[in-house]
Amino acid sequence: EVQLVESGGGLVQAGGSLRLSCAFSGFSLDDYAIGWFRQAPGKERESISCISRRDSTTYYADSVKGRFTISSDNAKNTVYLEMNNLKPEDTAVYYCAAVQEGLGIPYEADEYDYWGQGTQVTVSS
Repeated sequence: EVQLVESGGGLVQAGGSLRLSCAFSGFSLDDYAIGWFRQAPGKERESISCISRRDSTTYYADSVKGRFTISSDNAKNTVYLEMNNLKPEDTAVYYCAAVQEGLGIPYEADEYDYWGQGTQVTVSS
């Protein structure tokens, strides 16, 4: 059974940092891509980053490029999202999601099959 559990969210001041964790089970990163998404109140879910070990590729949305870093630790079955220089507009519920790799890099939410429950990130100004 595939499971994903996010943690690490919280309240931080603008300019601060947080590291989100996505602990997963039921699959290997050799076969699955993992993406990070966020959804702010009244807005659509936004793709912000993904990692594909198979293709040795990472992706970042322009809104987070240069500030966020995605990484993985296979020994711990965990994918991380390091978030630096946080801004109030980064406030959202953050989700990780997984999909078995196919052709290409999965960027969009509807390409993913498995989702965590989300973790709240709030950035105060």
